[in-house]
Amino acid sequence: MDEKKIALILEFWTRSLSVERGWINDFNKIIARYFEKYYKRLPIFYKHPSRATCVEFSKDGKKIVASFRDHTIGIFDKKLRKIQNLECHSDKVNEVQFSADGSMILSCAYNKIRLWDANSGKEIRTFEGHRDAIVSAQFSPDGSTIVSGSWSGTIRLADVKSGREIKRREGRLSSVYDAQFSSNGQLIVSSLANATIEIWDVKSGEKIKELNGNSAVTRAKFSPDSKSIVSCSNDKTIQVWDVASGEMKKLEGHSDEISNVKYLPDGQTIVSCSWDKTIRIWDIKTGKEIQILKENSDRVTGIDISSDGQNIISCHDDGVIQLWG
Repeated sequence: MDEKKIALILEFWTRSLSVERGWINDFNKIIARYFEKYYKRLPIFYKHPSRATCVEFSKDGKKIVASFRDHTIGIFDKKLRKIQNLECHSDKVNEVQFSADGSMILSCAYNKIRLWDANSGKEIRTFEGHRDAIVSAQFSPDGSTIVSGSWSGTIRLADVKSGREIKRREGRLSSVYDAQFSSNGQLIVSSLANATIEIWDVKSGEKIKELNGNSAVTRAKFSPDSKSIVSCSNDKTIQVWDVASGEMKKLEGHSDEISNVKYLPDGQTIVSCSWDKTIRIWDIKTGKEIQILKENSDRVTGIDISSDGQNIISCHDDGVIQLWG
């Protein structure tokens, strides 16, 4: 282990001494995690001429898809060599995602949602129905359904094969910033501009829980076991929620707006990125930062984690896509 890793472990150990009970066991787990994985910037990157807005791994980790402000989508291999470029939307592309089997790509711009064949690059179909800017669109875990959210406060479920609308929830007085499925596909969590997180049942379409924060919630994701939710807000903080009790733990450290936050596959660690040009790794139990990745060229606009947790991919305001491992 090199001096940098040792110094980082010792720094985190010093901060962790504030844990009064069981700190030795916690420290042992933290040390084990460091030996298991320590992220560093790899000499693998891609530079696009306009802002990168979103980046995602395929589930098998063999491909990467990214969206850009110039209305285009790039498909890359795992070494960030471009395979294909899709010049597709008439507006900025906000999100892109591979289907679970890697055969399709879903993209959303402010005015339209599109479905693509990941191999040929041909458009399969479009999804319409929102009356305002579309800011989020995601596949269900089995790839059969799409959930999307818009500034009109509407959340829609659509069938992938037919394109028809399955369910619609509307009538909110607040914009939807994000909508995501749970890992089993039975629940959806939505992030609202009025500092609210909603959890609703996919089958019935009924809201089953509401969590209230202090600032506009820009992202929210279920943990792998769907027992907790991690969210980020406009107040530069991260929140970890217990779904059953509604209890919340706040994580602080970023100095500017947080762009995204996601769970690592272990469900005990989260990764966040921010306009403060950092990516941060957090231990959920202690609420402490495990690692800060500062070697970023510009504001970090998005992140994703490979299915095995071994790599992080980030996208940036200056068009850079960067691999970490």
